[in-house]
Amino acid sequence: MSTLLMPLQGPMQSWGTTSRFDERDTQLEPSKSGVLGLVCAALGRDRSEPVDDLANLRMGVRVDREGVPMQDYQTIGGDKDLKKCHKKIVINADGKFNTDPIVSPRHYLSDAVFLVGLEGGYDLLACIHTALKNPVWPLFLGRKSFVPSQPVYLPNGLVEQTLKEALSQWPLLSRRVPGAPMRGLLEDDSEGSARLDQPVAPFAARRFGPRLVKPVLFPAGGDHASRTAAA
Repeated sequence: MSTLLMPLQGPMQSWGTTSRFDERDTQLEPSKSGVLGLVCAALGRDRSEPVDDLANLRMGVRVDREGVPMQDYQTIGGDKDLKKCHKKIVINADGKFNTDPIVSPRHYLSDAVFLVGLEGGYDLLACIHTALKNPVWPLFLGRKSFVPSQPVYLPNGLVEQTLKEALSQWPLLSRRVPGAPMRGLLEDDSEGSARLDQPVAPFAARRFGPRLVKPVLFPAGGDHASRTAAA
């Protein structure tokens, strides 16, 4: 079995799984739907195209640095000139225009560092690995404005190891307390808690089903400096 490793690091990340209407949430770890969306951007796969092959990949996450949960506010609508900015005007249920701005709380993680692994067949993972080096479209960490601060591509990130082995043995991506284990999540077919981030249709359909993930602890591994040598 092969595993593709992807470092996700940036000033801000957001991995929502239950967002509805004007409030946007984030999990404390990358969502499968968000990671596969990033992969689709790298491959140049349109939102209307099937993602069954990607959805069948097994995903795991190692938390190298916990993100700090943050919240900011954005507004929707609010322009008084209907002709100037009609596309941003909110329409009420009664069909009338609402020119008052709607406050939209947005949750995100600050300064988080994750190592994500995708386990599956070698050929598909090799295709993704190549695409991450030269992505067709820009890559982002959950939202288009949240760009990675380090490349998502690892030159030797495609390894012939199981998901757990790969995440356990890869050197640290961030400095941390020496010897302190790192928490993580592994997708599992039989046990764990359910997360509604499994794509069950093309992304344009916005349909996601449950998958099971279980918490794990990874050993401290190598130091931060060894990451450069490994890459």
